[in-house]
Amino acid sequence: MEQITWDSPIMQEEIFGPILPLLSYTDLNDVILKINDRGRPLALYYFSNNQKHHEKIIQSIPFGGGCINDTIMHLSSPYLPFGGIGDSGMGRYHGKFTFDTFTHYKSILKKSFRFDQQWRYPPYKINLNLLKWFI
Repeated sequence: MEQITWDSPIMQEEIFGPILPLLSYTDLNDVILKINDRGRPLALYYFSNNQKHHEKIIQSIPFGGGCINDTIMHLSSPYLPFGGIGDSGMGRYHGKFTFDTFTHYKSILKKSFRFDQQWRYPPYKINLNLLKWFI
């Protein structure tokens, strides 16, 4: 078995199984810096019983989805979206998240002609400061 390091060829691109490189560390801050220097991972799996470290990992590293003390199980839940960010992809899929991802919501403002203030249109005859205050 080959010893994997951050400089190993397997660590230079996004990994799609069945390979799962394991790296051990002694300084969590160093690991966070190394991961953040490499782009945004599609998934992140972190193993620890330290609740403060869980929160630090979640808050410090942008990633698509992940697990604490498990792997790939986030994919099985229809209540959790799956998808990447940045170079690892985009979108959010599973259940309602799939519908929302592939649905285009149109923003529409509908205004009546019954009540139309002339001060909305140039040339402005009203004092500009008064107009800003009013809006």
